[in-house]
Amino acid sequence: MKTRFLFLAVLISSYCFSQSINDYKAVLIPLKFDFVKSDNQYRLATLSKFNLNKAGFQAFYTNESLPKEYNDRCSLMYFDVVKEKSFLTTKLYITFKDCNGKIIFQSANGISKEKDFQLAYTEALNKAFISVYALEYKYNNAVVRNSDTNLNPTSPSPVSEVVSTPLYTSETVKANIGGDNSGTLYAQPTATGFQLIDSTPKVILKIFNSSRKDCFIAIKGNIQGVLIAKDNQWFFEYYLNDKLISEKVDVKF
Repeated sequence: MKTRFLFLAVLISSYCFSQSINDYKAVLIPLKFDFVKSDNQYRLATLSKFNLNKAGFQAFYTNESLPKEYNDRCSLMYFDVVKEKSFLTTKLYITFKDCNGKIIFQSANGISKEKDFQLAYTEALNKAFISVYALEYKYNNAVVRNSDTNLNPTSPSPVSEVVSTPLYTSETVKANIGGDNSGTLYAQPTATGFQLIDSTPKVILKIFNSSRKDCFIAIKGNIQGVLIAKDNQWFFEYYLNDKLISEKVDVKF
């Protein structure tokens, strides 16, 4: 299970996020997250900074005075921990956002069944950080242009190329996702992305927005992976028994 979890985390981060995560030189951490009542309650801010530093990030609390080299707010990422509603378990996930509030990276859920809040939050947050460690972050000294005031109208906007090979390579099995008789699925907008339905109508795939328009986090039943665009076609890709499965999807948005 741990291997499958790590493969999924790496697959999602490689396709959807890792092309931009290395462009940012530091991370800002709030002292208080929305689901707790006070600053650094359950030592969540402290634990976050410890893990970020261990993963190779320069991390600062939002109330710290920053060195001059970090004065450009759009060269920084903004860290957050989000709690999902869950019965009898604690589920946390991590997000990095840019200076405009756009999500650059979202981790897989960290889950704990501990009843004590301190133990539950610590375990869940550490598990969520598995996805962050899998990014293997290393600052690449790129110039980040996220605000309109920083855009150079004479220079083309940077375009991230779709990654066709995952960080962990394995044999790729190609298949097709069937919808109606023609195999076509139809996208219905949701609050977080789309659901892809056939003509029944039956929901075949649920897809969630990432930082890129050509890549979605995708769920099919109990299977989690990514829906990515390659050569003007869509593919649902995920790991099964340590093997990369690539299923072509005919979808109309």
